[in-house]
Amino acid sequence: MRQTIKFTLNGKATMLETEEDRSLLAVLRSDLGLTGTKYGCGESHCGVCTVIIDGEAVRSCEYQMSDVAGKSVMTIEGLEKNGTLHPLQQAFMEHDALQCGYCTPGMILTAYELLQKNPQPGRDDILTGLEDNLCRCGAHHRIVLAVQEAAAKMAGGNNK
Repeated sequence: MRQTIKFTLNGKATMLETEEDRSLLAVLRSDLGLTGTKYGCGESHCGVCTVIIDGEAVRSCEYQMSDVAGKSVMTIEGLEKNGTLHPLQQAFMEHDALQCGYCTPGMILTAYELLQKNPQPGRDDILTGLEDNLCRCGAHHRIVLAVQEAAAKMAGGNNK
């Protein structure tokens, strides 16, 4: 059934008419052109489709549009502000923690949620926080270093 869904997307009021049971992932990529959110397994196992909804990292492949109504959604495109990369995005670049880049948006947004809840995570906290996000390139060590660096920069007052 088609429904008009109103929500906030990357800080902007958004309204669109779509099938209420369509996945958020499909709408983001196909209808809204936000291709930073990737399709991976389609079953919420790999984490490449992760977005932030009301402060929580969720898998957009299994999140229906009817569940988005009235909520705030942030994609990887919404993380940078006024042309300035978020410290996580910058640290991923500086540590070459993105290799092929397919998992990167989901890793960054999962790390974003982690740092919102735990601004000074230890290595084990980061490993646990990211354990449900898969990276086939083997960039895990560099990813952890990037998250540690971003946490340190954010603790210093940069772009929370």
